[in-house]
Amino acid sequence: MESSQKSQRESGQFQGLRTTNGERKINSFALVAYIEGPLGRFLDDLRRETVPDCVPRAHVTILPPRPVQGSALAAAEQIHNYLKGVHSFEVHASEVEVFESTSVIYIGLSCGRSELIRMHDALNAGSLNFNEPHQYHPHVTLAQGIRPEQVEPLVELSKRRWAEYNGPRHFEVDSITFVQNTLDNRWLDLAEYKLRAVPVL
Repeated sequence: MESSQKSQRESGQFQGLRTTNGERKINSFALVAYIEGPLGRFLDDLRRETVPDCVPRAHVTILPPRPVQGSALAAAEQIHNYLKGVHSFEVHASEVEVFESTSVIYIGLSCGRSELIRMHDALNAGSLNFNEPHQYHPHVTLAQGIRPEQVEPLVELSKRRWAEYNGPRHFEVDSITFVQNTLDNRWLDLAEYKLRAVPVL
């Protein structure tokens, strides 16, 4: 997914949905955790190198795109009610891999993967319930929508860039963003949820 606007920080309480003028929204929503800092910048640069016409914002998808049953506000409140009890956690990026069935190139995740799966399974219910075409597999997309003959050279490029990168390979999931797609395939931030800080003992 590609994001057209920066997420604005809100308080820990659900503040309702942001409105956007002039965007032709469609019934397609997702839930993501954006990746900030040096790792996020590296991932954005790499994705622009592999898919030049992409306008990326590095993220991990928690709920893949789906229609909402009922109102977007009800779905947003469902997310809030669940996430208000969730603590922030760390996720580690691992190796460059490929989804063979879709030719999507991605970086897999190790530490933090089980937390993402738990969150996905809990939220894939109620207004957000959806019979997804693929089993949920947390990852960071590097290239998608590419031709079959591009896959091998782009995998090699991605592996080389990942090996050259000497910055942090982990990130904190401390906020989650509810997004909606438009007819122009631009993902808009609707609401942000801050996760609870892990208590220091």
